[in-house]
Amino acid sequence: MVVKAKKWRKPLTEEQKEERRERLVKAREAKAAPKYVTVHYSVRELPDDHYLSLMNVRAWLKKNKQDRQRLKSMINRKLGDKSTAAEYYRRDTYVQNLESYIRTGIWSDLFYGEDQENIIQYKCTSMAYWADGTPKRSLHTWYPDIGEYTREMANADANVKRAKHV
Repeated sequence: MVVKAKKWRKPLTEEQKEERRERLVKAREAKAAPKYVTVHYSVRELPDDHYLSLMNVRAWLKKNKQDRQRLKSMINRKLGDKSTAAEYYRRDTYVQNLESYIRTGIWSDLFYGEDQENIIQYKCTSMAYWADGTPKRSLHTWYPDIGEYTREMANADANVKRAKHV
């Protein structure tokens, strides 16, 4: 068996190292900002401090992919039970929804966050009305005329409707 000798590089002097560092800094400064062509424009334009910004969603995506892989290996090694499988499928669906959001700009999940700990709040953009002219409303939805429609408001509306019919 023939063993090839490794070619060793000649060590750089301190001046050469400094010159290369300066070139690297110049090259990084000249590099254009990433265009993110595969990211939907509405996601791309969100500021980094927005709760559904690209930076936040990518961090959640990374963590959930790792968790999904860990759960899958547990299932494959027969270490988990039905709850492990259910958690795997929940994480898998969330990962798919996050990837879809980055591509399309449409959030298709009821929850958001690293571990889906927050609930998305709906926003009404065009009002619907009953036949008698009163607006149709859903709980925990934000409306332009009243803000968030709460349980207390719903109970008050129900009492008003009962009083009309009596």
